[in-house]
Amino acid sequence: MELSALFTHLVQNAPGFAARLDAAGLKPEMLRTLDDLSALPVMRKDQLAELQAANPPFGGFLACPEGPGGLKRIFQSPGPIYDPEPRGTDYWRWASAYRAAGFQAGDLVFNAFGYHLTPAGAMFEEGLWAIGCAVIPGGVGNQEQQVRLLHDLPVIGYVGLPSYLKTLLEKAAVLQLPLQLKKAFVCAEPLPASLRTVLNGYGLTVYQGYGTAECGNLGYECDQQNGWHIPEDVLVQVCDLTTGHPLPPGQSGEVVVTLFTTHYALVRFGTGDLSSLNTEPCACGRTSPRLMGWQGRVGDAVKVRGMFLHPRQLQQFMVGFPDVVRWQARITRHDHKDYLTLRIALGPSTDASSLPGRLAQAARESIKFHPEIEVVPDLPADAPPIQDERTWE
Repeated sequence: MELSALFTHLVQNAPGFAARLDAAGLKPEMLRTLDDLSALPVMRKDQLAELQAANPPFGGFLACPEGPGGLKRIFQSPGPIYDPEPRGTDYWRWASAYRAAGFQAGDLVFNAFGYHLTPAGAMFEEGLWAIGCAVIPGGVGNQEQQVRLLHDLPVIGYVGLPSYLKTLLEKAAVLQLPLQLKKAFVCAEPLPASLRTVLNGYGLTVYQGYGTAECGNLGYECDQQNGWHIPEDVLVQVCDLTTGHPLPPGQSGEVVVTLFTTHYALVRFGTGDLSSLNTEPCACGRTSPRLMGWQGRVGDAVKVRGMFLHPRQLQQFMVGFPDVVRWQARITRHDHKDYLTLRIALGPSTDASSLPGRLAQAARESIKFHPEIEVVPDLPADAPPIQDERTWE
């Protein structure tokens, strides 16, 4: 479908997108080429969350004539942001990434992404099914049980966070249970060279992908492992943070995505991630442009163990604990694993014996994070809500 026809369909079926075009002074017929898209301002995650809150559940961007009931699944990502999955096969388009990583029909694969509300588990499972793999829906947790399963069954592939793969491999070594894992596809958190080396030392070949809950597959490694090849079925631009215009190859900017789907009007969506483009042909033979890795974030949200943590999300959560006079989330990283600590300063008459436990339990249930709670005498009034102390190679 040509661009103007796609946008005409979206305007007719997604009132939120029609309002967005109108606010920019645009009509569908004015968006005929990829260059024309620069006239539409970038929409970022926080804006999408606000639009969805004002017009639930999808902010008027769902373009399915049947409405939400016509979807295959609906997910909730931190924000909160509701993510629709239309009916069909491999909507998130990960099959090409798996093939590049050496996965093939008949492989038995352990999927360590979560299946509870967030789209990651089902998203990555769909791509594995599309190429004929059998999937074990593992998620995260119960590591001894998972290791014994990996030992008992001929599981050859792993999909999930690289840090969790390391945890499982170390657990298997402690239990003296040899595994048959040979290939891994990891995503949702950085893969430093030192961690890749550790994983390779267990006899695995490890490939990395890049994507988001809203957009699915936005890039994947080939055997050269020199950047992420952009799939042909999505538009990925690297744009100037101020103007929103696409930048020349080699310059760092925000990754901005347009989906070519008639179901959901996600057009010029800013991921908040920084990267740069390499348009030179790859030694693997692919000619698609490559994103040259993750180069930082735009805005205040950070990713912890593969999930976004928003200051707004924390602020809404902490309203329920008026005895906490000041607070700050502190993120550190040790031995290739993220740690989240919620530092709290209490009022003078607060019982400090029970509050930390209640706060930790509520965090697990409400914001889906498992922080350690640290009671401190005080915090500066201007302390940022999130202090990220991690360093990357």
